[in-house]
Amino acid sequence: MTWDAYYRGDGVPRPAAALPAPPPWRTFPIPSSAGVFRPPAGLTDAVNAALALRRPLLITGGPGTGKSTVIEQVAAELDLGPVLRWHVTSRSTLADALYRYDALGRIHAHRLQQEKARAGGEAGADDIAAFLTLGPLGTALLPSPRPRALLIDEIDKADLDLPGDLLDVLERGEFRVNELMREEQDRALVRVWESAARHLVEDGHVQCTEFPFIVMTSNGEQELPAPFLRRCVRYTMPKPTAELIRGVVRGHLGLEVGDAGPAAELVDGFVRRVAAGESVAVDQLLGTLHLLDGPARMADAEREKLIALLMRDLSGA
Repeated sequence: MTWDAYYRGDGVPRPAAALPAPPPWRTFPIPSSAGVFRPPAGLTDAVNAALALRRPLLITGGPGTGKSTVIEQVAAELDLGPVLRWHVTSRSTLADALYRYDALGRIHAHRLQQEKARAGGEAGADDIAAFLTLGPLGTALLPSPRPRALLIDEIDKADLDLPGDLLDVLERGEFRVNELMREEQDRALVRVWESAARHLVEDGHVQCTEFPFIVMTSNGEQELPAPFLRRCVRYTMPKPTAELIRGVVRGHLGLEVGDAGPAAELVDGFVRRVAAGESVAVDQLLGTLHLLDGPARMADAEREKLIALLMRDLSGA
Protein backbone atom coordinates (compact mmCIF):
# COMPACT_ATOMS: atom_id res chain seq x y z
CA MET A 1 0.00 0.00 0.00
CA THR A 2 1.47 3.33 -1.03
CA TRP A 3 -0.19 6.55 0.05
CA ASP A 4 0.15 8.21 -3.36
CA ALA A 5 -1.88 5.44 -5.03
CA TYR A 6 -5.20 7.27 -4.46
CA TYR A 7 -4.90 10.95 -3.62
CA ARG A 8 -1.58 12.58 -4.58
CA GLY A 9 -2.26 16.25 -3.98
CA ASP A 10 -1.22 17.37 -7.49
CA GLY A 11 -4.71 18.30 -8.76
CA VAL A 12 -4.55 15.85 -11.68
CA PRO A 13 -7.91 14.03 -12.22
CA ARG A 14 -7.71 10.24 -12.02
CA PRO A 15 -11.29 9.01 -12.56
CA ALA A 16 -10.19 5.43 -13.11
CA ALA A 17 -8.11 5.22 -9.92
CA ALA A 18 -9.07 2.16 -7.89
CA LEU A 19 -9.94 2.82 -4.27
CA PRO A 20 -9.05 0.33 -1.55
CA ALA A 21 -11.58 -2.15 -0.19
CA PRO A 22 -13.14 -0.87 3.03
CA PRO A 23 -12.52 -2.48 6.41
CA PRO A 24 -15.09 -5.19 7.22
CA TRP A 25 -16.89 -2.93 9.71
CA ARG A 26 -17.15 0.00 7.25
CA THR A 27 -19.15 -1.69 4.51
CA PHE A 28 -22.70 -0.43 4.03
CA PRO A 29 -25.27 -1.23 5.16
CA ILE A 30 -23.17 -1.64 8.29
CA PRO A 31 -23.00 -5.31 9.28
CA SER A 32 -23.90 -6.32 12.82
CA SER A 33 -21.02 -6.98 15.20
CA ALA A 34 -23.06 -9.54 17.10
CA GLY A 35 -21.16 -12.46 15.61
CA VAL A 36 -17.68 -11.20 16.47
CA PHE A 37 -18.27 -9.64 19.91
CA ARG A 38 -16.83 -11.62 22.79
CA PRO A 39 -18.23 -10.56 26.18
CA PRO A 40 -15.67 -10.07 28.95
CA ALA A 41 -15.94 -11.94 32.23
CA GLY A 42 -19.11 -11.18 34.18
CA LEU A 43 -20.98 -9.45 31.37
CA THR A 44 -23.22 -12.43 30.52
CA ASP A 45 -24.26 -12.62 34.19
CA ALA A 46 -25.10 -8.90 34.19
CA VAL A 47 -27.16 -9.27 31.00
CA ASN A 48 -29.06 -12.26 32.36
CA ALA A 49 -29.73 -10.48 35.66
CA ALA A 50 -31.12 -7.46 33.80
CA LEU A 51 -33.31 -9.73 31.66
CA ALA A 52 -34.62 -11.67 34.65
CA LEU A 53 -35.26 -8.59 36.82
CA ARG A 54 -36.67 -6.49 33.95
CA ARG A 55 -34.20 -3.76 34.81
CA PRO A 56 -32.02 -1.60 32.54
CA LEU A 57 -28.38 -2.61 32.20
CA LEU A 58 -25.95 0.27 32.68
CA ILE A 59 -22.54 -0.41 31.13
CA THR A 60 -19.67 1.94 31.92
CA GLY A 61 -16.33 1.96 30.13
CA GLY A 62 -14.02 3.80 27.80
CA PRO A 63 -14.70 4.52 24.15
CA GLY A 64 -14.52 1.60 21.75
CA THR A 65 -14.76 -1.10 24.41
CA GLY A 66 -17.87 -2.69 22.91
CA LYS A 67 -20.49 -1.18 25.23
CA SER A 68 -23.03 -0.54 22.49
CA THR A 69 -22.33 -3.87 20.77
CA VAL A 70 -23.64 -5.89 23.69
CA ILE A 71 -27.28 -5.18 22.88
CA GLU A 72 -26.83 -6.22 19.23
CA GLN A 73 -25.63 -9.63 20.33
CA VAL A 74 -28.39 -10.05 22.91
CA ALA A 75 -31.07 -8.99 20.40
CA ALA A 76 -29.69 -11.39 17.79
CA GLU A 77 -29.44 -14.35 20.17
CA LEU A 78 -32.88 -13.84 21.74
CA ASP A 79 -34.70 -12.71 18.57
CA LEU A 80 -35.75 -9.34 20.00
CA GLY A 81 -35.92 -7.65 16.62
CA PRO A 82 -34.04 -4.59 15.34
CA VAL A 83 -32.35 -2.55 18.06
CA LEU A 84 -33.96 0.81 18.79
CA ARG A 85 -31.39 3.54 19.44
CA TRP A 86 -31.55 6.75 21.44
CA HIS A 87 -28.30 8.74 21.22
CA VAL A 88 -28.31 11.10 24.19
CA THR A 89 -26.89 14.64 24.10
CA SER A 90 -27.04 17.56 26.51
CA ARG A 91 -30.20 18.70 24.68
CA SER A 92 -32.04 15.37 24.89
CA THR A 93 -35.36 15.29 26.73
CA LEU A 94 -37.61 12.51 27.92
CA ALA A 95 -40.47 13.94 25.88
CA ASP A 96 -38.54 13.56 22.61
CA ALA A 97 -37.64 9.96 23.48
CA LEU A 98 -41.31 9.12 24.07
CA TYR A 99 -42.92 10.86 21.08
CA ARG A 100 -42.59 13.84 18.75
CA TYR A 101 -45.45 16.17 17.84
CA ASP A 102 -44.97 18.25 14.69
CA ALA A 103 -47.13 21.22 15.67
CA LEU A 104 -45.75 23.46 12.93
CA GLY A 105 -46.41 20.82 10.29
CA ARG A 106 -49.99 20.54 11.47
CA ILE A 107 -50.50 24.31 11.33
CA HIS A 108 -49.10 24.38 7.80
CA ALA A 109 -51.36 21.50 6.73
CA HIS A 110 -54.38 23.25 8.27
CA ARG A 111 -53.64 26.41 6.28
CA LEU A 112 -53.38 24.39 3.07
CA GLN A 113 -56.74 22.77 3.82
CA GLN A 114 -58.32 26.18 4.38
CA GLU A 115 -56.93 27.45 1.06
CA LYS A 116 -58.24 24.36 -0.69
CA ALA A 117 -61.69 24.84 0.87
CA ARG A 118 -61.81 28.47 -0.20
CA ALA A 119 -60.99 27.37 -3.75
CA GLY A 120 -64.02 25.08 -3.69
CA GLY A 121 -62.18 21.83 -2.98
CA GLU A 122 -62.65 19.30 -0.21
CA ALA A 123 -60.57 20.30 2.81
CA GLY A 124 -60.20 16.84 4.32
CA ALA A 125 -60.04 15.77 7.96
CA ASP A 126 -57.64 17.17 10.53
CA ASP A 127 -55.95 14.06 11.92
CA ILE A 128 -53.49 14.82 14.72
CA ALA A 129 -52.07 11.29 14.50
CA ALA A 130 -50.50 12.20 11.14
CA PHE A 131 -48.22 14.61 13.02
CA LEU A 132 -47.23 12.29 15.85
CA THR A 133 -44.26 9.89 15.83
CA LEU A 134 -43.30 7.66 18.72
CA GLY A 135 -39.66 8.07 19.77
CA PRO A 136 -37.26 5.20 20.45
CA LEU A 137 -38.27 4.83 24.10
CA GLY A 138 -41.96 5.24 23.26
CA THR A 139 -41.70 2.55 20.57
CA ALA A 140 -39.89 0.21 22.96
CA LEU A 141 -42.79 0.54 25.43
CA LEU A 142 -45.48 -0.52 22.96
CA PRO A 143 -47.32 -3.75 23.82
CA SER A 144 -45.53 -6.71 22.26
CA PRO A 145 -45.22 -10.48 22.79
CA ARG A 146 -41.43 -10.15 23.13
CA PRO A 147 -39.37 -7.38 24.75
CA ARG A 148 -37.95 -4.79 22.38
CA ALA A 149 -34.23 -4.00 22.58
CA LEU A 150 -33.39 -0.34 23.26
CA LEU A 151 -29.94 1.24 23.39
CA ILE A 152 -29.71 4.51 25.35
CA ASP A 153 -26.25 5.60 24.29
CA GLU A 154 -24.04 7.87 26.45
CA ILE A 155 -26.55 8.60 29.20
CA ASP A 156 -23.80 10.47 31.05
CA LYS A 157 -23.92 13.23 28.41
CA ALA A 158 -27.51 14.08 29.37
CA ASP A 159 -28.73 17.16 31.20
CA LEU A 160 -28.64 16.57 34.96
CA ASP A 161 -32.43 16.23 35.15
CA LEU A 162 -32.85 13.57 32.47
CA PRO A 163 -31.93 10.47 34.55
CA GLY A 164 -34.43 11.56 37.18
CA ASP A 165 -37.09 12.19 34.55
CA LEU A 166 -36.61 8.64 33.29
CA LEU A 167 -37.30 7.01 36.65
CA ASP A 168 -41.10 7.04 36.56
CA VAL A 169 -41.30 5.74 33.00
CA LEU A 170 -38.80 2.96 33.72
CA GLU A 171 -40.67 1.97 36.88
CA ARG A 172 -44.20 2.02 35.45
CA GLY A 173 -43.48 1.06 31.83
CA GLU A 174 -46.10 3.45 30.55
CA PHE A 175 -46.69 7.01 29.35
CA ARG A 176 -49.43 9.18 27.92
CA VAL A 177 -49.60 11.13 24.68
CA ASN A 178 -50.90 14.43 26.02
CA GLU A 179 -51.98 15.80 22.64
CA LEU A 180 -54.31 12.84 22.02
CA MET A 181 -55.82 13.13 25.47
CA ARG A 182 -56.30 16.90 25.14
CA GLU A 183 -58.20 16.46 21.88
CA GLU A 184 -60.09 13.44 23.27
CA GLN A 185 -59.06 11.24 20.37
CA ASP A 186 -59.84 7.75 21.61
CA ARG A 187 -58.09 5.83 18.84
CA ALA A 188 -55.12 6.97 16.80
CA LEU A 189 -52.74 5.17 14.45
CA VAL A 190 -49.35 6.63 15.35
CA ARG A 191 -46.15 6.08 13.37
CA VAL A 192 -43.42 4.21 15.24
CA TRP A 193 -39.73 5.09 15.38
CA GLU A 194 -37.73 4.81 12.14
CA SER A 195 -40.47 2.86 10.38
CA ALA A 196 -43.48 3.40 8.17
CA ALA A 197 -45.47 1.11 10.46
CA ARG A 198 -48.19 2.51 12.69
CA HIS A 199 -49.53 1.37 16.05
CA LEU A 200 -52.99 1.89 17.45
CA VAL A 201 -52.88 4.07 20.56
CA GLU A 202 -56.10 4.03 22.55
CA ASP A 203 -57.14 6.80 24.96
CA GLY A 204 -53.71 8.40 24.53
CA HIS A 205 -52.15 5.69 26.72
CA VAL A 206 -49.17 3.43 25.95
CA GLN A 207 -48.43 0.56 28.34
CA CYS A 208 -45.84 -2.15 27.74
CA THR A 209 -46.76 -5.79 28.18
CA GLU A 210 -43.12 -6.90 28.17
CA PHE A 211 -40.59 -4.49 29.68
CA PRO A 212 -37.96 -3.76 27.01
CA PHE A 213 -34.38 -4.93 27.32
CA ILE A 214 -32.59 -1.62 27.82
CA VAL A 215 -28.84 -1.12 27.68
CA MET A 216 -27.55 2.28 28.75
CA THR A 217 -23.93 3.16 28.10
CA SER A 218 -21.76 5.64 29.96
CA ASN A 219 -18.20 6.84 29.52
CA GLY A 220 -18.15 7.85 33.18
CA GLU A 221 -18.02 11.58 32.39
CA GLN A 222 -20.83 12.45 34.81
CA GLU A 223 -21.96 10.96 38.11
CA LEU A 224 -25.48 9.60 37.87
CA PRO A 225 -27.95 10.01 40.77
CA ALA A 226 -28.24 7.19 43.31
CA PRO A 227 -32.02 6.63 42.85
CA PHE A 228 -31.35 6.11 39.14
CA LEU A 229 -28.46 3.72 39.74
CA ARG A 230 -30.55 1.73 42.22
CA ARG A 231 -32.93 0.82 39.42
CA CYS A 232 -30.17 -0.48 37.12
CA VAL A 233 -28.00 -3.54 36.91
CA ARG A 234 -24.52 -2.09 36.59
CA TYR A 235 -21.44 -3.43 34.84
CA THR A 236 -18.03 -1.84 34.23
CA MET A 237 -16.07 -2.95 31.20
CA PRO A 238 -12.65 -4.23 32.29
CA LYS A 239 -9.41 -2.70 31.14
CA PRO A 240 -8.28 -4.47 27.97
CA THR A 241 -5.61 -7.14 28.15
CA ALA A 242 -3.35 -8.25 25.32
CA GLU A 243 -5.21 -11.57 25.13
CA LEU A 244 -8.60 -9.83 24.93
CA ILE A 245 -7.44 -7.44 22.21
CA ARG A 246 -5.95 -10.27 20.19
CA GLY A 247 -9.37 -11.93 20.26
CA VAL A 248 -11.04 -8.70 19.08
CA VAL A 249 -8.55 -8.36 16.23
CA ARG A 250 -9.10 -11.98 15.26
CA GLY A 251 -12.88 -11.54 15.23
CA HIS A 252 -12.94 -8.29 13.22
CA LEU A 253 -9.97 -8.70 10.90
CA GLY A 254 -9.34 -12.43 10.83
CA LEU A 255 -5.75 -11.54 11.77
CA GLU A 256 -3.69 -13.63 14.16
CA VAL A 257 -1.39 -11.39 16.19
CA GLY A 258 1.65 -13.30 17.31
CA ASP A 259 3.92 -12.72 20.28
CA ALA A 260 6.34 -10.59 18.31
CA GLY A 261 6.38 -8.30 15.30
CA PRO A 262 4.86 -4.92 14.41
CA ALA A 263 1.25 -5.99 15.09
CA ALA A 264 2.16 -7.45 18.49
CA GLU A 265 4.06 -4.28 19.41
CA LEU A 266 1.03 -2.19 18.44
CA VAL A 267 -1.35 -4.32 20.52
CA ASP A 268 0.96 -4.32 23.54
CA GLY A 269 1.47 -0.57 23.24
CA PHE A 270 -2.29 -0.03 23.09
CA VAL A 271 -2.82 -2.05 26.27
CA ARG A 272 -0.07 -0.12 28.07
CA ARG A 273 -1.54 3.24 27.01
CA VAL A 274 -5.01 2.31 28.25
CA ALA A 275 -3.58 1.06 31.55
CA ALA A 276 -1.75 4.37 31.93
CA GLY A 277 -5.01 6.28 31.60
CA GLU A 278 -4.77 7.45 28.00
CA SER A 279 -7.99 7.68 26.00
CA VAL A 280 -7.55 5.48 22.95
CA ALA A 281 -10.23 3.27 21.43
CA VAL A 282 -10.22 -0.25 20.07
CA ASP A 283 -11.54 0.90 16.70
CA GLN A 284 -8.47 3.14 16.32
CA LEU A 285 -6.31 0.08 16.80
CA LEU A 286 -8.36 -1.99 14.37
CA GLY A 287 -8.14 0.69 11.69
CA THR A 288 -4.38 0.98 12.13
CA LEU A 289 -3.87 -2.78 11.93
CA HIS A 290 -6.10 -2.95 8.86
CA LEU A 291 -3.86 -0.48 7.02
CA LEU A 292 -0.59 -1.92 8.25
CA ASP A 293 -1.69 -5.38 7.12
CA GLY A 294 -2.32 -4.10 3.57
CA PRO A 295 -0.78 -5.62 0.47
CA ALA A 296 2.15 -3.21 0.29
CA ARG A 297 4.97 -2.89 2.76
CA MET A 298 5.70 0.41 4.46
CA ALA A 299 9.08 1.66 5.46
CA ASP A 300 9.61 2.02 9.21
CA ALA A 301 9.36 5.81 9.09
CA GLU A 302 6.11 5.70 7.10
CA ARG A 303 4.66 3.12 9.47
CA GLU A 304 5.47 5.24 12.53
CA LYS A 305 3.87 8.31 10.96
CA LEU A 306 0.71 6.32 10.23
CA ILE A 307 0.54 4.97 13.78
CA ALA A 308 1.00 8.47 15.21
CA LEU A 309 -1.78 9.78 12.93
CA LEU A 310 -4.36 7.09 13.76
CA MET A 311 -3.57 6.34 17.41
CA ARG A 312 -3.81 9.86 18.83
CA ASP A 313 -5.18 10.26 22.34
CA LEU A 314 -8.90 11.06 22.12
CA SER A 315 -8.73 13.53 24.96
CA GLY A 316 -6.50 15.85 22.92
CA ALA A 317 -7.49 18.31 20.21
